[in-house]
Amino acid sequence: MNRRLSVPVTLLAAAGTALAVLAPPPAQAADSGHPAWFPPTARTARIASDGAARDARLTIPAIGIHRLPVVAYRGRTDDGPGTVIQNRGIAAASIGPVSRGGGVGPGGVGNYQVAAHRSSHGAPFRRTPSLARGARILIDAGRWRYVYRVVRTRWTDFRSPHSLRLQRAAVPGQPGVPAKRAWMTLSTCATPEDHARGNYWADRLGNPQHRIDKIAVLVRRLPRP
Repeated sequence: MNRRLSVPVTLLAAAGTALAVLAPPPAQAADSGHPAWFPPTARTARIASDGAARDARLTIPAIGIHRLPVVAYRGRTDDGPGTVIQNRGIAAASIGPVSRGGGVGPGGVGNYQVAAHRSSHGAPFRRTPSLARGARILIDAGRWRYVYRVVRTRWTDFRSPHSLRLQRAAVPGQPGVPAKRAWMTLSTCATPEDHARGNYWADRLGNPQHRIDKIAVLVRRLPRP
C-alpha cells in the first residue's frame, strides 16, 4: 500500500469550466428500484474479495476514466489524509471500521468508498455526476478485476452528521444494517451546484456542503487483464 504524502492540504478551487447544474436537489431521495442484473447475496459472496485494504486502478468507460490510481488509506471520506491524496490528482479510498466512517477494500462485502476531486487538481471525477444507472465501474486490484454497476444516485450533506452516516454506512444509505453485498460509493463534490444556488460554505479542507455519490454494486469478478 502506498504511503501518504506529507504535503499541505489545499482548499478546493472552483473550476473555470462551466458545469451543468444537476436536476435533483440535495434533499431528493434516491430511487429504490434495482435492475434485473442486481445480484443475489449468494452470488456476491462467491465473487467478493476479502475486503482487505489495497491500492487499485479505476476505469469507467462511459466517462473516459482509464486506470486512475486509487490509494487506500486508514480514515474516512474526505478527511485530511484523504484530501492530501486527492490533491495529487488521483482517487482516495478510505478504509477502516464502519464505526469510524471507514469502508472495505476493493471487492469487499460492505461499502468500498472512493473519492476524488471534480473541479480542481486535474478534476479526475469531473464527469462522475453524469453516470447513468447501469454504468460499469471497473476496479483492478491484485490479480482481479471487480465489475460494479451503478444502481442509484444520492447526495451527501457535509453539515449533517446523519447524512454522513448514511454515506459511510456498510450498506449505503442504511446505517446499522449488516452488509450482505459488495457495494461501492463513488463520491465527488457538488461545488458547481452549490455555487449556482449561492452556497459558498466550505469546511476547513475545502469540502463544499454537498457531495454527489454514485452507489454501485458488485456484479462480477474477472482475472485482471
